[in-house]
Amino acid sequence: MAPSLLDTFRVLSSFEPPRGKLRGAPWEAYVDWAISQGLAPLAAYNLEYRMGGGEAPEWARDRMMSIYTGSVNDNVMKLVHFKRIVDQLEGRKILLLGGAAFAEALYPHVGFRPVLDIQVLVRRMDVDGFAGYLSNHEFVPEPDSTNSGAARVVSDGRTPIHIYADVLGANRREQLAGIFERAKPMKVYGQSVFRPELEDALLLTALDQAHHGYDVPWLSFVDLRELITGATWMGGVYSRPLDVPALLSRAEAFGLERALYTSLAIVARLFPDAEAQATAAFPPLRRATRELLDRGVVGPVSTPGRSSALRGVDRLRRLLTGR
Repeated sequence: MAPSLLDTFRVLSSFEPPRGKLRGAPWEAYVDWAISQGLAPLAAYNLEYRMGGGEAPEWARDRMMSIYTGSVNDNVMKLVHFKRIVDQLEGRKILLLGGAAFAEALYPHVGFRPVLDIQVLVRRMDVDGFAGYLSNHEFVPEPDSTNSGAARVVSDGRTPIHIYADVLGANRREQLAGIFERAKPMKVYGQSVFRPELEDALLLTALDQAHHGYDVPWLSFVDLRELITGATWMGGVYSRPLDVPALLSRAEAFGLERALYTSLAIVARLFPDAEAQATAAFPPLRRATRELLDRGVVGPVSTPGRSSALRGVDRLRRLLTGR
């Protein structure tokens, strides 16, 4: 049988793709969808350098390879520029989130993981100070057009920076303080930049997915796959087995058990090789709750090419995060 869109996604999002598995793949549907989901750079590299073209048509390979080349250059430009800005900053604790934290920690090549924006988490009292510091480097406020939930959004016209605070809600500042205490230094960015520990990074990713009603690029699920499986390709800060008891304890304390289950269940469906690790970390929800989430969220979100967002995003966000 010819591979489906889901089959094609699984092969081309792997860090060790099998050869000879894409004959008759739905390239017309896949290419545009993969570009929109942030998957094209990794797919392009796999096709060109690991799969001998993968029997993909030349137009598909050329289009995705151009995205890969652009991703490499864009990521380097954004991350080097950010480093220059924060390298001399002292006396603060800024946690790097999302693509900027994951591109070199989870992916074998920094160009595989597009960094469209830079997301940082700071203490509430540091929001204005950090935004003011960035204003000295030509970053000016702009509207939060993506409803990210950031406390501030600033941009220099090329790179948006989303500044988050109190992401666990006003009643969980003690738990948020624990995230800052456990954070690991990112010395390449100077003395003030850190990244969340593995279990915290996983929970913050699940929180971000839930906040957006799971209307997120599928690249986010590749991030989550690598966090769940311990970034086995890298040998870095996230390259270790999950501490499942710690993860579940924090999920309960953060009020994120439903969001964690939903994100893990999506990864288990999308990536058979990660299913065992994902299901082993399921929080102990009631069966009726799991069935509701499976039917209403996990199933629809795990369908590639889905063109419509889930209904009732605000209600879904409250269900998953309590906020």
